[in-house]
Amino acid sequence: MLDLDTRTAVLRLHAEGHGIRALARAVGISRQAVREILKSGSKEAPRLVREEKAEPYLAQVQELYQECCGNMVRVWEELAAAGVELSYSTLTGFCRRRGIGVAPKERAGRYDFAPGVEMQHDTSPHQVVVDGKSLLLQCASLVLCYSRMIYAQVYPTFNRFWCKVFLTEALQALGGSAGRCMLDNSSVVIAYGTGKNAVPAPEMAAFAQRFGFTFVAHEKGDANRSGRVERPFHYIENNFYVGRKFADVTDLNRQLAEWCRKTNGEFKKHIQAVPVELYQAERTVLQPLPIYVPEVLEVCSRMVDLEGYVHLQTNRYSVPTELLGRRVEVHGGKDRVRVFDGHRLMVDHPRLVDKSNCRSTLPEHTRRGLWRERKGGALPPLPEEAALQTAGPEVSAFLVELKQRYQNRAAWHVKRLHRMFLDYPTPALSKACAEALAYGLWDLERIERMVLKNVAGDFFRMSPPREGGNDDQ
Repeated sequence: MLDLDTRTAVLRLHAEGHGIRALARAVGISRQAVREILKSGSKEAPRLVREEKAEPYLAQVQELYQECCGNMVRVWEELAAAGVELSYSTLTGFCRRRGIGVAPKERAGRYDFAPGVEMQHDTSPHQVVVDGKSLLLQCASLVLCYSRMIYAQVYPTFNRFWCKVFLTEALQALGGSAGRCMLDNSSVVIAYGTGKNAVPAPEMAAFAQRFGFTFVAHEKGDANRSGRVERPFHYIENNFYVGRKFADVTDLNRQLAEWCRKTNGEFKKHIQAVPVELYQAERTVLQPLPIYVPEVLEVCSRMVDLEGYVHLQTNRYSVPTELLGRRVEVHGGKDRVRVFDGHRLMVDHPRLVDKSNCRSTLPEHTRRGLWRERKGGALPPLPEEAALQTAGPEVSAFLVELKQRYQNRAAWHVKRLHRMFLDYPTPALSKACAEALAYGLWDLERIERMVLKNVAGDFFRMSPPREGGNDDQ
């Protein structure tokens, strides 16, 4: 089929008086092709009109498509069962040309942003392997629309508290905020309404006002409006997580922040620029950070239960015994949980970030710690320890290591060692303790077998006779 330019040249040269043979030689086509072009007299190539093999079955195909719920393979199988001989590719091509099962395509929009006008925030659920376990984490991201600078972190859960924690860190990392923050209609930020009628929750609106920006939601179903922040999620899933190992969520976020700094300094083909270089022009028009950025806190009032714990989200944190049954104020931060009685700080816990339904118990709040606190110091030594101290340096050294290893659970082990001291000769026990120290053995049953081997025919230690008693009894 000859193209438009060739046909146009033939018609123009013929109008100038050139013959068919000269035309064919000049254009590089056959004389018969020149005659056909002159006969048609049209620059446009004639369209081939031919009936498609599936055309007689159009109504049947449309009916089967509805009955088979859009499964084209089943439509093809039902047509074959009805005696219609069509290849699968012929059927699918026919359906595409007739618009059966094909959604009409729409032109993609384009949004251009001046420096400092807009930033976009969104979250995406990611399945990540952390410490050998597959966890479902929420990846939060913030992108400056002009320079494409990105900051991302992950959280086990994402609510308004963690949203404020993330945005505070992100704005500090980016050195300021744009005039508006575009997001979807998530209830984490939006209290009610959608799109232009969306109203942020009062606490989120106050947070935005502190940093000098406003939250704006795009229209429902218009996900392309937040395309700046949507695009990097695929890059994070297929570049950052792949081949990296994470000890915990804290380690993951540390590596992710470093990865963001690295990728912000790389050349981006789709914008033909480096985000850090564009950021130098944008940073001058960003809303500056306030002179004081307070810590994001989750403040709530809690009643101390009879076990001595307060609840925060799904975890429990121990408090002193004097607060049992009383109402206290809990300040939950990103990394710490503090409990106040009025204005007095009572206890400070590390926050259990990537755990749920767990307890955080400080040593002074355990039963043994409370006993030590009531007695005013360390636990007194057991009576059996005095006798073991006289058994020689090997037994004494083994006793010290045994107490250090088992800490608050050492009482049973000390008594077991004292019973061995009473039952067996001292030299055999000393030799076994020396070997145990040399090889790091703490299993007293195994050490007792070593003592029995060292006895080698000696008699067991006998109980001392009672004064005035009969030794024959």
